[in-house]
Amino acid sequence: MLISDFDYELPDELIAQYPATDRRGSRLLLLADELEDRQFADLPALLRPGDLLVFNDTRVIKARLAATKNTGGRAEVLIERVEGERNVIAQVRASKSPKAGSRLRFAGGVEAEVTGRDDEFFKLRFSADVLPLLEKHGEVPLPPYLKRTADENDSERYQTVYARDPGAVAAPTAGLHFDTAMLEETLAAGASHAWVTLHVGAGTFQSLRAEQIEANHLHSERVNVDQACCDAVHATRAAGGRVIAVGTTSVRALESASSSGKLTPYTGETDLFILPGYSFRSVDAMITNFHLPQSSLLMLMAAFAGKERILAAYRHAVRERYRFFSYGDAMFVTAAAS
Repeated sequence: MLISDFDYELPDELIAQYPATDRRGSRLLLLADELEDRQFADLPALLRPGDLLVFNDTRVIKARLAATKNTGGRAEVLIERVEGERNVIAQVRASKSPKAGSRLRFAGGVEAEVTGRDDEFFKLRFSADVLPLLEKHGEVPLPPYLKRTADENDSERYQTVYARDPGAVAAPTAGLHFDTAMLEETLAAGASHAWVTLHVGAGTFQSLRAEQIEANHLHSERVNVDQACCDAVHATRAAGGRVIAVGTTSVRALESASSSGKLTPYTGETDLFILPGYSFRSVDAMITNFHLPQSSLLMLMAAFAGKERILAAYRHAVRERYRFFSYGDAMFVTAAAS
């Protein structure tokens, strides 16, 4: 398979630069037996009693920091992941890359030593706990296709209402459409809820480098799927209900924990790359935003819904002027017939 097989034409003006006024105010493209244009507010009516919605409860950290190098030059640090209280893996953007042993200075007198490098990522050790520093002086790490700096509204809207566990540097964007009332309405419709954690890394926005898809690999991300989630999935399927993943991150978490053939509790790393031909073990439907052309997430969608089926849906969305990517509209997608 080639990356170019997963392309589509997207006018720049369809890339949503700001969220809808209300979280539930987006459109929803239903991809089931046929394509149907709906509103996200219609979601409860699309659920069946006994369905299970699986949410990713990761919390986005303010991962972008301004820094000053030893030489006085400016740098920008984008945290990829926090490891313990003071160690991080990060991208460092500067006119000259810092060397091991050099130091970066941040607001509040905090410093960080560059302790090593792995490809494009640097290992940094801070002189103070990282999470409080980020909360006080960091900036929301908006995706690169949002051609603007983060504002105060992004601190709330680039975060799900159910975010709990800090560690992501990109939002699980399908969840951004849910407000508290919508969560309650899905329960009233007879669905139940379960939770996973997958800390989304900045690698989610990186392009695949090799044209031959199988030559690529994904950066690993931390994931936790606990016993309560596994029990809920098994009970749902045993009763004939559907497991509906809210977002591709929930899909990757569930499928990573199902690598043995059966969903079992799992805490660790995942670099699972889902391509057409993959057999899904734990997911029957999903709610998702629209993904970038030639991206690994579009390939995941093609694996789930069928390549021609998903590309036809994307072409329809372009024609109908849906809003794309993180702050854009959503899809409700059922699995392709096997």
